[in-house]
Amino acid sequence: MKAVLCKAYGPAETLVLEEAPDIRAKSNEILLEVHAAGVNFPDTLIIEGKYQFKPPFPFSPGGEAAGVVRAVGDQVKDLKVGDRVMALTGWGSFAEQVAVPAYNALPMPANMDFQTAAAFSMTYGTSMHALTQRGQLKAGETLLVLGASGGVGLAAVEIGKAIGARVIAAASSDEKLAIAKAAGADELINYSRASLKDEIKRLTGGNGVDVIYDPVGGDLFDHAVRGLAWNGRLLVIGFASGQIPQFAVNLALLKGAAVVGVFWGAFAQRQPADNAANFERLFAWYAEGKLKPLVSQTYPLERTGEAIDALGQRRAVGKVVVLIR
Repeated sequence: MKAVLCKAYGPAETLVLEEAPDIRAKSNEILLEVHAAGVNFPDTLIIEGKYQFKPPFPFSPGGEAAGVVRAVGDQVKDLKVGDRVMALTGWGSFAEQVAVPAYNALPMPANMDFQTAAAFSMTYGTSMHALTQRGQLKAGETLLVLGASGGVGLAAVEIGKAIGARVIAAASSDEKLAIAKAAGADELINYSRASLKDEIKRLTGGNGVDVIYDPVGGDLFDHAVRGLAWNGRLLVIGFASGQIPQFAVNLALLKGAAVVGVFWGAFAQRQPADNAANFERLFAWYAEGKLKPLVSQTYPLERTGEAIDALGQRRAVGKVVVLIR
């Protein structure tokens, strides 16, 4: 099979497309014929040795895939050959085949294509877990989404609206904010032109926001946390800025607030029933037209390095997808 391989840590341009040995599914795995694979921020880290998982060389990056089941292990009961599924793989998806534990795969909705499915699981799974289990967002509350034009940010905007929250989208340009507005955001903040803290105060009448969704980190975290309402919750999703912020814990004390970590991958493994229930709601909202995944760019397998670089350099909005077949 063909696979994009990382043979040594380095930038995306060092990835190579080569023939790799065929793989077989273990007893608890499915063998997936990959049709499309989503590009996510962890892909930019894992190839440089900066992610919490460090696969042995050579490995193929790519943490999520959509395709057709071609073989199942003898312990797999709920999936069969020919099923169309989306899967959380950790790595290995930028290849024609990948083996994945059956518990990390979900049947695709009948009305969803492979490209959309490859853009769905990680972003919507992360944002759903963040806003429900971790943020406990309720209808009528105010949600602030940082990096609102990115994959997880747009998903958070849509899910926030589906829950019934007032959504404030924040991003670095008017063009990115227009995308968040189209996804349903009620208010917009361009934090390259205005003070995030001052705009939060203005838009909330000084009351602050109930939940902050932060996949960016860095200085934006420092400004946003000061805009929390009493009993507010700040959700730590990731650090796309490249800077892990330091938190003055007295702010949590003064606001009765919580800073909450979000790790959807571990949640999906440790609480599979809750994760399945989340996706049942997500698929229902998708069928109702409330969720509309935005795939802004697609790349063929041989240009996977360019796809990862586009995301790493923050040139992408929505999701970037590699088309394998």
